[in-house]
Amino acid sequence: MPDFNVRPLSPEDAPWVRAFWIENWGGDLMVAHGEVFYAAGLPGFVAEEHGQVLGLVTYRLNGDSCEVMSLDSMVVGQGIGTRLLESVTEVARAANCRRLYLTTTNDNLNALRFYQKRGLRLCALRPCAVEESRKIKPAIPLVGNFGIPIRDELELEKFLSPEGGS
Repeated sequence: MPDFNVRPLSPEDAPWVRAFWIENWGGDLMVAHGEVFYAAGLPGFVAEEHGQVLGLVTYRLNGDSCEVMSLDSMVVGQGIGTRLLESVTEVARAANCRRLYLTTTNDNLNALRFYQKRGLRLCALRPCAVEESRKIKPAIPLVGNFGIPIRDELELEKFLSPEGGS
């Protein structure tokens, strides 16, 4: 298991975060639920070991909710993604957020497995939403993981306060 630390992103991290998103997400912008987000403008955390990036999470506080915008672990199965998600959850709780949520696509079976194992539940399906997103970001592939056509957005959530539900 890697011996890594997790730290908040700083303004000095913006150039490499932008480059990371371009390399791993096909551009420095993300389109989700009809909104556009830029990597370098989002808060987040980085997991590092001896100066090497092992993972990155970005998020945004949105009213009484916290939205995970991206989560990447460069080493699968070592607890990096879990620690990054826990770091965002701590920020959300400190900001008195009621829920933590995220959007993924119908082909992202690994993400669906990962997030459900960590207590998030499916709460919304947006059929054909990715087709609309391609109008803004044409680089979104037509076919994704496991040869599955990318068409729909799925939202998952986890309530952080007792009044929010399970």
